[in-house]
Amino acid sequence: MIKSMTGFGRSEYNDGKRNIIVEIKSVNHRYGDISIKMPRRYSFAEDKVKNVVKEIARRGKIDVSIIVENITEDDTTVKLNSMVAKQYYNNLKELQQEFGVSGDITLQFLATLPDVMKVIPDVEDEEAICKTLLIPVKQAAEKLDEMRIIEGEKLAEDLIMRAGLIRDFVKKIETRAPSVTVAYTEKLRERMKELIGNNVTVPEDRILLEAAIFADKCSITEELVRLDSHMIQLNNIISKSNQPDGKKLDFLVQEMNREANTIGSKANDIEITNQMLEIKSEIEKIREQVQNIE
Repeated sequence: MIKSMTGFGRSEYNDGKRNIIVEIKSVNHRYGDISIKMPRRYSFAEDKVKNVVKEIARRGKIDVSIIVENITEDDTTVKLNSMVAKQYYNNLKELQQEFGVSGDITLQFLATLPDVMKVIPDVEDEEAICKTLLIPVKQAAEKLDEMRIIEGEKLAEDLIMRAGLIRDFVKKIETRAPSVTVAYTEKLRERMKELIGNNVTVPEDRILLEAAIFADKCSITEELVRLDSHMIQLNNIISKSNQPDGKKLDFLVQEMNREANTIGSKANDIEITNQMLEIKSEIEKIREQVQNIE
């Protein structure tokens, strides 16, 4: 079962203290690249979040967004930094004396100065918070996986269909190929008659020798066998896949192109050339689809 690298998953979870929204989206990428955007106060859970996502999506550019909305005040604490407040007070008093200015230094004013009052997240039990965060992360990752599987099934159907078309073209070329040498032999015989006339007997063994050299030079049997074998291998990978096989398929497509180019250059026949153009068109479509496979 092959999977697409494109997908999206979303989950929302509420544990009574906080509401957690997780969105995961993935697109094509040569390697596995996971980016996580989450509140800094929960950054200690980043590696565990990555591990959960890696278990499901091992290839592709994956963006994970985690939003945490606190719905109670239980996980925050307001702390007073009395040392900072005292320094502010003393420095302000010193300014009054130095410049001879008057004014009240009120509690309300001191409380508004930076770092006098701090809201500190109460996240002492990191393990418990990790477990809470990972619940919606796993749910979103599973939904992402479901979409990637559905897309992968569509890709598999298309690839198998195109592999079948290419095998049909290969069979047509195999049927046509032997007649190319026969046609060349007749053309060679006629051409020699045009050049030397009908009064001179054309050595048949010489014609057959030239035809044999031509047949050997233009033989595409091995290439056709290998190209057909690649189609069979493509079907096997798709039907038996239980791991990310995108890179393997990408390499296989390169081999398909190599055989197709060789056949096209050796064909010496307009009908075979036309068939090869159709094959190369299908291989290109396969290549494009393979880029989407994990």
